[in-house]
Amino acid sequence: MVKLTKIYTRTGDSGETGLVDGSRVSTADARMAAIGDVDEANSAIGVALLHVMDERARQMLSRIQNELFDLGADLATPGEDFAQSEMTLRIAPEQIERLESEIDEMNEALEPLRSFILPGGEAGAAHLHLARTIVRRAERVAVAASREVQLNPLALTYLNRLSDHLFVTARYVAKARGDILWQPGATRSR
Repeated sequence: MVKLTKIYTRTGDSGETGLVDGSRVSTADARMAAIGDVDEANSAIGVALLHVMDERARQMLSRIQNELFDLGADLATPGEDFAQSEMTLRIAPEQIERLESEIDEMNEALEPLRSFILPGGEAGAAHLHLARTIVRRAERVAVAASREVQLNPLALTYLNRLSDHLFVTARYVAKARGDILWQPGATRSR
């Protein structure tokens, strides 16, 4: 368990931050940008939780918030060995499989898509769509970082699957009101 007794350490005052192995990198490093976007996504999910009343969705989102800290630790751990151990947090295949299973379960309760969906409908869904777009950005930034440093491929897969999960969860929590469908060209003048 992590124990923090002092919040500021002054170790980042020079524009560097520490990775899990103790090495230091620039706070502008591509790896740190991905970690920051994952942290932002986690915060956005926290805001969404203030507006999501469905208990099943709340449980899934709360678990995902915890997993995003695991993901941040995974991204902050340099190396080429991506095996899970007692001392190293790595995203595991089971976490991705759980996301996929939950997507499938929620999808069974939803009408098939007939068009693209406009973000909104109700507060919880709107916040989940915002979280989804932040996760998509985190994925893009992590993929870019993986071209510079070794990152766990399962971490990238988790981000991809999570954005799908948040999309379906947004539809799931808004199902009573229904989807707001995109109407291509509906506002063009003639």
